[in-house]
Amino acid sequence: MELKNMLARTGRHLQRYNFLGHRQVVGCIPYRYRSPRGASTVVEEDIEVLVITAQRKGKGVLFPKGGWEIDESIEEAALRETVEEAGVVGDVQHKLGKWSFNSKNRETLYEGHMFPLLVKEQLEIWPERDIRQRKWISVREARGLCEYWWMKEALELLVNRLTSQPKTEMVSLPRAVANLALVANA
Repeated sequence: MELKNMLARTGRHLQRYNFLGHRQVVGCIPYRYRSPRGASTVVEEDIEVLVITAQRKGKGVLFPKGGWEIDESIEEAALRETVEEAGVVGDVQHKLGKWSFNSKNRETLYEGHMFPLLVKEQLEIWPERDIRQRKWISVREARGLCEYWWMKEALELLVNRLTSQPKTEMVSLPRAVANLALVANA
């Protein structure tokens, strides 16, 4: 993955909309395991998730998400948004689900898709490092801090998935990373 000179995409000229005219957004719940216990199963306490601050100060924390653009697959968009906003790279796994939700001002409906991202690398430099902070927290903390109901539902689906199957069954999608052009404004 080429990360130097990486810029966050801006503007909405490539934005996708569904058949109802709702903007489509995608994101990831970046996660990792606290420490290898050698156990074949996972318990909730083994999982840490990465949250980011909202762009506007004092508006809480959330998981990275943003617009799905017409020149990328849904998995590529989810990874791109996670790299831009949270500065982590990893394996995008099978989609957690799709939600319809209102914008902050309640005037616009969105269609949101969320994926788990098993983090493999945490970058020191990423596009939005000057406007966002990131923090690894427990699932329990994330439930209390996350501002959005639909992201909390996605978190519950992730926890249920991870704790209900052996570690060896956690399958990743083919790595979209290799072909992902992260130098934006294309």
